Amino acid sequence: MILFPAIDLKDGACVRLVKGDMDHATVYNENPGEQAQAFVEMGFSWVHVVDLDGAVAGKTENEEAVDSILWCVGDKAKVQLGGGIRNRPTIDNWLEKGVTRVILGTAAVRDPELVREAAKAYPGQIAVGIDARGGKVAIEGWTETSELAAVDLAKLFEDAGVIATACSPASTGKGRSRSRIPSRSRSSPQAASPPWPTSSGSRSPTQRSSKAPSPAARFMTGGSTQKGRLRCFSLLNSLEYPLKLKGAS
Repeated sequence: MILFPAIDLKDGACVRLVKGDMDHATVYNENPGEQAQAFVEMGFSWVHVVDLDGAVAGKTENEEAVDSILWCVGDKAKVQLGGGIRNRPTIDNWLEKGVTRVILGTAAVRDPELVREAAKAYPGQIAVGIDARGGKVAIEGWTETSELAAVDLAKLFEDAGVIATACSPASTGKGRSRSRIPSRSRSSPQAASPPWPTSSGSRSPTQRSSKAPSPAARFMTGGSTQKGRLRCFSLLNSLEYPLKLKGAS
């Protein structure tokens, strides 16, 4: 298994939203580069970054903060980035700057052809981000909920790679809501566990390991790690499953 520590950016700081609400954000660190470096020193090999302001605005809003993360991480860890990435020039820019994987969320709903073209141009470096609320895909930084079922979008872009997030339990510490996160079709023999990275709500090694029955499982953790609620060494050692993520080494 690979655990992805998450940095959500709002107004240049590391925050955690409550149930995806931009008006209810807790600041954990005002220095994103410092936070990313701390994650690397804990032993993480990836950092998951989301430009929350960018997701709402439809364009990059925290470029300086992301640049600082890339500079502090260097070649010691890989960075995957989402939020406000809606066109090819922005995708090109971030990959040229050193982002390992770009996550396309709203663009996957509004402009699916962009996802296909980018995935073809950058094999293994494009993923689709699915924010799920009540089983439907939330877009525009959680401000809108589409009529598209999250599981249908996941199936559409499964070959490109999918990252799923359920908003309801986030930052409440009550655990991840499995019912709101897309899974494979029930007719599939692999239906027991989502084969893509998932996040939201888990704050203990027990929660994460018990929710990872498949070797393909991987999780993101955000505020709980930044607040020091998790002992990183014990957490990493509790994750027993190896991972091979498409396009990643």
